[in-house]
Amino acid sequence: MMVIFNGKNSGLHLNTGYEPKSPRDWSLRNGSEGCVRKESMCGNEEGFVMMKRLKGPDSSNAAWMDMSMSSSECEQACLSNCSCTAFISMNIDGMGTRCLAWYGELMDLVENTYEMWDLNVRVDATELATYTSKSEGFLGHKRQVAIAISTVVVPLFLVSFIAYMCLMKKRKTKRTLKRKLQNQSLNFIGFKGSLEGNELEDSSRHPDLSIFNLSCLVTATGNFSPTNKLGQGGFGSVFKGQLSNGQQIAVKRLSKNSGQGIEEFKNEVVLIAKLQHRNLVKLLGCCIQEEERMLIYEYMPNKSLDSFIFDHTRSSLLNWRKRFEIIIGIARGILYLHQDSRLRIIHRDLKTSNVLLDGEMNPKISDFGIARIFKGDQIQDKTTRVVGTYGYMSPEYAIFEKFSTKSDVFSFGVILLEIVSGKKNNGSYHKQDSLTLIGHVWELWREGRALDIVDSSINDSFVYHEVVRCIQIGLLCVQEDAMDRPTMLAVLLMLSCETTLPSPKQPAFIFRRPTNDLGSITGGGVYSINDVTITEFEAR
Repeated sequence: MMVIFNGKNSGLHLNTGYEPKSPRDWSLRNGSEGCVRKESMCGNEEGFVMMKRLKGPDSSNAAWMDMSMSSSECEQACLSNCSCTAFISMNIDGMGTRCLAWYGELMDLVENTYEMWDLNVRVDATELATYTSKSEGFLGHKRQVAIAISTVVVPLFLVSFIAYMCLMKKRKTKRTLKRKLQNQSLNFIGFKGSLEGNELEDSSRHPDLSIFNLSCLVTATGNFSPTNKLGQGGFGSVFKGQLSNGQQIAVKRLSKNSGQGIEEFKNEVVLIAKLQHRNLVKLLGCCIQEEERMLIYEYMPNKSLDSFIFDHTRSSLLNWRKRFEIIIGIARGILYLHQDSRLRIIHRDLKTSNVLLDGEMNPKISDFGIARIFKGDQIQDKTTRVVGTYGYMSPEYAIFEKFSTKSDVFSFGVILLEIVSGKKNNGSYHKQDSLTLIGHVWELWREGRALDIVDSSINDSFVYHEVVRCIQIGLLCVQEDAMDRPTMLAVLLMLSCETTLPSPKQPAFIFRRPTNDLGSITGGGVYSINDVTITEFEAR
């Protein structure tokens, strides 16, 4: 059984029933082979060791027990199955206490400060006794250690404090000099202080971020030839390029007329360089030279998701299985932003055109120009400038200028419904009473005809229960009250595991057309049953 932490092969603590797969490599500080579970006989007085403050393993090998269980009942159920390797007793939004068990490999374990799960890992009797005795020995030894420390710590503290103050003074002087030199360099190339020296210094320390020369990018893109242009947005234009070593790249070039481009550029350089996930587009580097500001990304040969699902000729290339995999990939990418990365990121502009597809049609979230970082236990923020895309913005953000992780959940719900239906949320629905996709899906759901919304190009490939489940999860994500929407962790578990889902409440932004042309006879005009009017958005 191989155990993988955070996408990299490394071992569980050896006192929890695991040992290096290759002891020789482990002694050389090479943990790439990971760990394997020590040999044990099932039922031979096995037990569980609790690993605290963890994010749960990858849910692909997890399954819910059939009924609500206490922690002790969950332990006994897992212990009675020889294939069960770990369990968590937890409370999921709106579903009560549930028992989640893992079978086989434990993948993607990571320490986490936002979701502090206690994972119970199965070990044999010998390992359990060893772990228990060490824990008791530690408590018994703790008092002796405290006494020893108290006799030494005071004089050491005084010496250390003096040395620390001298070191800080020296570092401050060195940092001040370096910032002055760096700011002079930024001003020389025309950046004029829009990036602070410490921000660029922090991003440039990232081992995978390179500073590209302008002449190199001019050559790679054919002097930014129109034939190499991939698209255009509020930031500027994106060009395809090829480096001298044959690597293909996408160059995002800041438009000189972009009012918000400098801020977006700074945000992406400082923020994305710190994010690494298989479902996020990779930033290779940047270029700040003369009057040019450019971001260099890995090239996505299949462009964006919307170019497939909204194109009648290309939508058939995405059967249901591939669409479901894309939904899972997007959910994992958002969960990484909200919980698993060392920063808590709110994207604020999630939409199908910002989901790129690589050569194997794997989804990668892009465009972090208006993303925001949440710190510590912060759960909500407010902005004075609403930017984003109509049809994907949550009501609390579009109207009250408040955003949180639940704002991204709303956007994900819209994307999910668009993937299933092949229709845009803010498209035209001449033959239906509802004027939005959300409203149309809600009406069909209430009538028990949810499958009527499924894209006709996947009628021969979709799995009934998966599609119905996705539609229900999509409606749960676009509920009007942010508190009613699930977290992305709950969304991913609902997508991955068979369990009873709560019934969705009425979504936000349900617009209907009047029943007759006079309007005033029935209450008048196009209206929203949410009693909300949106008059202005700042487009990107």
